[in-house]
Amino acid sequence: MSNLYQKLINYAKSDCYPFHMPGHKRMINDGMSPYLYDITEIDGFDNLHEPEAVIKEEMEEAARFYQSKATYFLVNGSTCGLLSAICALTSKGEKILVARNCHKSVYHAIFLNELFPIYLYPEYIEEFGINGGISPQKVKDMMEQNKDIHVVVITSPTYEGIVSDLKEIAGIVHEKGGMLIVDEAHGAHFGMQKSFPLSALSCGADVVIQSVHKTLPALTQSALLHVKGDKVDCNRIEKYLHIFQTSSPSYVLLAGITNCIKIARESMQNGYFDQYAKRLDDFYQKVSAFQNIRIMQSNIVGKSAVKHFDQSKIVISSRNMNMTAQRIYEILRDDDHLQLEMCSGDYMIAMTSLMDTAEGFERLYQALKRIDESDRNHVHHKEINWDTNSHEEPFCFRIPQAKVQKRISDAYGDIKMIRLTDAKSKISAEYIYLYPPGIPIAAPGEMITEEIIALIMQYRKAGLTVYGIEGNNAEYVKVLGQE
Repeated sequence: MSNLYQKLINYAKSDCYPFHMPGHKRMINDGMSPYLYDITEIDGFDNLHEPEAVIKEEMEEAARFYQSKATYFLVNGSTCGLLSAICALTSKGEKILVARNCHKSVYHAIFLNELFPIYLYPEYIEEFGINGGISPQKVKDMMEQNKDIHVVVITSPTYEGIVSDLKEIAGIVHEKGGMLIVDEAHGAHFGMQKSFPLSALSCGADVVIQSVHKTLPALTQSALLHVKGDKVDCNRIEKYLHIFQTSSPSYVLLAGITNCIKIARESMQNGYFDQYAKRLDDFYQKVSAFQNIRIMQSNIVGKSAVKHFDQSKIVISSRNMNMTAQRIYEILRDDDHLQLEMCSGDYMIAMTSLMDTAEGFERLYQALKRIDESDRNHVHHKEINWDTNSHEEPFCFRIPQAKVQKRISDAYGDIKMIRLTDAKSKISAEYIYLYPPGIPIAAPGEMITEEIIALIMQYRKAGLTVYGIEGNNAEYVKVLGQE
């Protein structure tokens, strides 16, 4: 048995509670090995790329459930859906209006179709140091300044659960004769209970991509691409899905998608989503009493272009604390056996789903309560090794303004490796980004500014992982040579 296989088995048998993806939370167990379901396109099981029978029927049923014109099953995650949608809706070499906080697959589609990106920058939530929503007015202004743009790409919700005003944005885009693609990877549960925001489909988006595995009970890599309205040519979508999806799709994943939709439908009918929303409400009410740990709640709505907040994302801030976010993350993992989704800078995310239990929420609350009291009283509990925040100022995750010098697809040729400190005014030949959350600090073809260098150095000093810089001390960057 391989080491990875054994590690998975050991983790599954442990009492570590998963406040992370995937959304099934290891709660679905039919007692059978997935190897028993693993087949290829044999008689009676249809073909994802030329569906005529059971897969076609299941996708049509999914379209009825999500109230879309057409819904496509994705077994290569939302990545292949975003690649397919952008390539299908754009022509090679044209402009595209893109939210700067989009997933890297959006940038890869820009590269593949040799597009010239015009960026929309999210507002900033100072209190928590995270990016807010996309302002509809900014969308309108940019489309008026760039009348040749006809495709807009927005990420909503964000990784942190921030939802933009998609209804107004869709209205603006359509008024200007364009089409709206929404990366709703983290919002497959939207619209299934009144406490959650409406889906982008309900708000007028033309193409919506959702990762059902993120917030619903489905296996990793499971996703959906929805088309709504008559602006989108489904034949072109299907053409690119043939390109970007594997030619050997997993029937385990396909069956998992259909089962996920069945569970979601039944959970809506049986009140399980109501129970889930009630558990979240109870959790947020209890953590409101914390003195130092701050949990982001719906009072951010109406500010920083935030239309809605997805409360299924528990965003935990350490900005008022003596302990670092990384230390809290480690305490929760090592002492309380609670594995969070991520930790970056001075905040953490605990991802929840329909499958989370009352016990899980209580364990998280009790652990955070103990840490909050320890921090407030400066008590060195035996469970806690005190570790103070080492950075003097709160982390800044505000996205720097890009100075685009070349298209991403043109940022190649004479590439040199130079010291970061010597890179001012040079053109980046690589993506430079902090992960998580994975938003580019600089993309290929963009000028490396003094602001970008300062941000990278701040992140490095704090021990955060910055990708796209190299060397033993992470001190070199790739830039384009002089032409």
